[in-house]
Amino acid sequence: MTVAIPEGKYVDIGDGLRIHYQDAGTGEPLLFLHGSGPGASGYSNFKKNYPFFAERGHRTIVLDNLGFGYSSKPEDIDFGLDFVTGGVIRALDRLGIDRCAVVGNSHGGAVAIQLALTQPERVSKLVLMAPGGLEEREVYMKMAGIRTMMKVFLGGITRDGMRQVFGLQLYDAAQLDEQTLDERMQIAPLQPKRVLTSLNVPHLAPRLVELQCPVLGWWGINDQFCPVSGAMALAERCKDARVELVSRCGHWVMVEHTDLFNRVTLDFLANG
Repeated sequence: MTVAIPEGKYVDIGDGLRIHYQDAGTGEPLLFLHGSGPGASGYSNFKKNYPFFAERGHRTIVLDNLGFGYSSKPEDIDFGLDFVTGGVIRALDRLGIDRCAVVGNSHGGAVAIQLALTQPERVSKLVLMAPGGLEEREVYMKMAGIRTMMKVFLGGITRDGMRQVFGLQLYDAAQLDEQTLDERMQIAPLQPKRVLTSLNVPHLAPRLVELQCPVLGWWGINDQFCPVSGAMALAERCKDARVELVSRCGHWVMVEHTDLFNRVTLDFLANG
């Protein structure tokens, strides 16, 4: 298979682990945290977004979380939220990034929230696209997208199965391109099943009130992975938040409505 994901840089974070990341642009640091799912990586999630911000005054750091992309995939540990977030914190420490804005989608949104709760002094602003953790686990397990993803991941990775899963990420499955499937198929066979089966996220909604930084939320009203009720949780519970609801949009706002996401997010980062 042709290599679909460009190789960037690596940072050793201790305990024999290393994190892979793309690093583009100069200026105010902007950290991107990708969602989960078989074959996920920072590049695949944000390839249509981070160059836009890198060209407009931001140093963009696009991580592969532990268990994903080209980052370490240990087989003897559970990938709970504290472990994954801890890897992000250690990477930021090694890279000398004391403060940054953070963009996170899906599971990466939950990691972004946990990062801001754990180290509020480090996070200047949060951009959250349908973040996980805003409902109880049982609610997510009833979502069509989550159920299909787990069936495909546990039953054996095939291109047709991946096409089914990621078609559900979008309002219009016809927007799923072969490049995205190439990127996912490159990584998915390398992931231990423990990555997704142990990727437990606690219920974070009650803690949203603790967030100190401004929050911009995004949600597609046709999301089949994270219920749109989470948008109201962000709006009601965060001290300083605005939430953009997008019609005819699934779980990947930044893919289906790239220009809108890029423009509005850039304005939020500059002006709040």
